[in-house]
Amino acid sequence: MLRYILFSFSIAICSLSESQDINDFLFPIPSHLEIKDGQLNRKAGSISIKSHDKRISKSILKVQGQLAHNGIYSQYSPSFDYSFQPLVKMEIDQCLKPQSYSLKINRSHIQIKGGDQAALNYALLTLAQIGQYANAVGHWPCLTIEDEPDFIRRGIMLDISRDKVPTMQTLFMLVDQFASWKLNEIQLYTEHTFAYKNHSTVWKDASPMTAEQIQALDQYCQMHFIDLVPNQNSFGHMKRWLIHEEYEHLAELPQPGKTIWGMMSRTSLSPVEPGSLELMKELYAELLPNFSSSYFNIGCDETVELGVGKSKDLCRQIGKGRVYLDYLLELKKDVDTYGRTTQFWGDIILHHPELIPELPKDMVALIWGYDAKHKFDKECAQFAASGLPFYVCPGTSTWNSILGRNENAFANLQNAAINGKKHGAMGYLNTNWGDQGHWQPLSVSYPSFVYGAALSWSVSNHTDINIDDICSRHVYNDDTNLSGKAIVNLGNAYLEMGVLTDNSNVFHQLLKRSQKPLKGDRWLNSVNEADTRRTISYIEEQLSQLQKANIRSNDKEIVLKEMEQACQLAIHSCHLALLKLNYADTKLNGISKEDRQKLTVELSQVIENHKSIWLLRNRPGGLSDSTDKMKKVLKTYN
Repeated sequence: MLRYILFSFSIAICSLSESQDINDFLFPIPSHLEIKDGQLNRKAGSISIKSHDKRISKSILKVQGQLAHNGIYSQYSPSFDYSFQPLVKMEIDQCLKPQSYSLKINRSHIQIKGGDQAALNYALLTLAQIGQYANAVGHWPCLTIEDEPDFIRRGIMLDISRDKVPTMQTLFMLVDQFASWKLNEIQLYTEHTFAYKNHSTVWKDASPMTAEQIQALDQYCQMHFIDLVPNQNSFGHMKRWLIHEEYEHLAELPQPGKTIWGMMSRTSLSPVEPGSLELMKELYAELLPNFSSSYFNIGCDETVELGVGKSKDLCRQIGKGRVYLDYLLELKKDVDTYGRTTQFWGDIILHHPELIPELPKDMVALIWGYDAKHKFDKECAQFAASGLPFYVCPGTSTWNSILGRNENAFANLQNAAINGKKHGAMGYLNTNWGDQGHWQPLSVSYPSFVYGAALSWSVSNHTDINIDDICSRHVYNDDTNLSGKAIVNLGNAYLEMGVLTDNSNVFHQLLKRSQKPLKGDRWLNSVNEADTRRTISYIEEQLSQLQKANIRSNDKEIVLKEMEQACQLAIHSCHLALLKLNYADTKLNGISKEDRQKLTVELSQVIENHKSIWLLRNRPGGLSDSTDKMKKVLKTYN
């Protein structure tokens, strides 16, 4: 009987081993992988490298940990002496391109060659993941990997100006995660959230990044082969400055004027005000010395007030595009004095394609677009034809959504990657915005973070990957796969409503337009009871599945709280819709006083939860702005 039990157990192990796919453990999937016959047959040995770089120490520790799991003792021994055969031999190979590497496991040892130190680090990260596979199947397989990224620059931009400024602990955690996915650039989108010494009026309630914090974060990024690129908007999106009396004179439109976005004021600096350029020069002088990066993103997107106010006459004389370009180039001149390469958002100059060839070739255009069918093909071709370096910049589609818009996001991310690679983009920057109060929690953005990171490394290997499984394994450390699947599904809950809205989803719009009737609304007219009830059930079921997951990441409790909060806010928007649908005119003021009170109690609790959950990852600055936007909805119930 004992023999039968042992035999059955060995069959089970064998079956388990055969069912494991090594690609399920590798993220990003290498460009080329070939499994060979045999397995590594060493019990001990050194990990040796010709040129020691302390930045790879953490990755070496990961490899040592995985080797130990499989009963292989290793010792890190920086050495020039290869008369003995080390267990892991690493060296720079000048024949390889920067960031590219080869990794070979044979029966006696492991050999790594990289085009630079970053490449060696990437190879070690891959080797550690192979170790996880080895731990699952019981051996280290012989194999050959040849790997290199499709995009030299692979990054994520975090919006820290739409209310949420992450704590330093959160930022360090994100650096660790992003580095493990082989990302090498981070930007913190800034309007008013750096503590400029002479401008406390602007940032006093924002809990801004300080010079010392930027320096510490920059150093931490360097140790993880990540470039922390300074980012300061310098033309449009300056409302956080211009609403204050001492800066009002710099506004293109100090008083409301008619723009393509309707009546607006104080969102753009005026290029005809000398003080505009002087202000930016002062800010650059204080900001840039805190960063080691050779790049600087000066923004300059969505200058929708340009030509409507103070610059109207000049725009008529020489053209709006020329006025924009002249100001952009003046900013660049100042950036040049710091030895930095200017990055800028490419949307405005694309409206004036005849001017693109005039852009200096030492600038970098950032082509952004967030719709699934954005014209990346056309826009990339325009910059490529001019010889100007450029990035593609899709987004997570989580802003104005509460739970995300994953179907749109994944298509948008893939569209950018395919066309960026086609036209030779040097970079891929995945943007995570926080419009309208940044109500979506960080956890909602991870599926898009993951997919963007994968595509930026290798487009062809990742167009059809299982994002559920990758999130579960590489974000939430969940062996049930329930967490990744549930969060991805929740990001598609908006599809259950059968209602699509521009740059947002139905949950956000139901709250934003709470005072308006559903009937006759350009977006919400098709909201109906059956779909809304089904959506509520769908959200509740996915949340239940998430709560059953075996999440073992360090932020497990935060993830669960964040997702429950987001679900409750989305469900509240559905409850509001159902109550409106009880009345023929679907107006808010038709809802009974008793039902309005129920809405008030429900949203009030969501607001209180929003406050406490916010502080788990973010600083207190900006929280009141975010909650005030929820309170505006609350007031409509009274």
